[in-house]
Amino acid sequence: MANIKLTNLNKSYGTVHILKDVNLDIKSGEFIVFVGPSGCGKSTLLRAISGLDQVSSGTLEIDNAVVNEVPPSKRGIAMVFQSYALYPHMSVFENIGFALENQGLSRADIKTKVEAVGEMLQLTSYLTRLPKALSGGQRQRVAIGRAIVRGAKVFLFDEPLSNLDAALRVQMRMEIAKLKRDLPKTTMVYVTHDQVEAMTMADRIVVLQSGKVMQVGTPMELYENPNSVFVAGFIGSPKMNFITGAPAEKLKAKTIGVRPEHFEFSDTKTDITGTLDYTEILGSDSFLYVTTPTGMLTVRQAGRTEFKTGQKLNLKPIAQHVHRFGENEMRLAK
Repeated sequence: MANIKLTNLNKSYGTVHILKDVNLDIKSGEFIVFVGPSGCGKSTLLRAISGLDQVSSGTLEIDNAVVNEVPPSKRGIAMVFQSYALYPHMSVFENIGFALENQGLSRADIKTKVEAVGEMLQLTSYLTRLPKALSGGQRQRVAIGRAIVRGAKVFLFDEPLSNLDAALRVQMRMEIAKLKRDLPKTTMVYVTHDQVEAMTMADRIVVLQSGKVMQVGTPMELYENPNSVFVAGFIGSPKMNFITGAPAEKLKAKTIGVRPEHFEFSDTKTDITGTLDYTEILGSDSFLYVTTPTGMLTVRQAGRTEFKTGQKLNLKPIAQHVHRFGENEMRLAK
């Protein structure tokens, strides 16, 4: 097992300060997901943990040992990249077993370990193929197999599913979740820009903005109790609606946040009225895009909506689900 501790971690490239005093404790066996907008530093943070990027200042500990000066190969870490990084001239068997050859294991031991990993990842019938003969999902499983076979204490995933189509992403999310169940003592750190991956796979999510940790918590903690406008707007899809003006002032806030599913419709005029501009009917849900004097709101309605484009709608936030934010865009106490 391996815990990871980052203390006042900084990373700069020349005058560009990427990571800014990052403090984070990752427990052994956790599945941690880093999320944030492009350029927020999530991949840089992952590379710093791996040792591929050296930190500028601060302390990085793995398994209670400082590893700032320890090379990547000695950190007990395996990394799975977005691009798979497979050797094109090697078979699946050879790709998975390559690290074991470098460790000097016998052919018999390599065969036993590779075949076991192949069975775990449903790759047994593909072990003799070259990467070019595999689908994207199969290539990603090979990359994961290469990490598993090394017996690493920590797995680092850098947007591993972003090259896959929607159906394959669903399949691979399930496979990675199963992998986590099969390897409960392995710590996994995962970078993604995909809301669904973060919400469905993580034990805890780390939200980053401009190289700083904005909030850390379980998916539902961040969804239900975001500590700032930034986190509230970043976690959840479709994103939270933000309303200013009179509706917020009545609740003694600068801004109130309401998720699309937390509106009710009223037959009488309310503080939030608008015109239905566009509707997306998805079968189980409908998403209504309503233009109000202060901007566009997204409203989620169960099933097929009966409202028509151009219709005037009176919206009422469900009181217990309204999020209040102050002048500094931080959450206000209830």
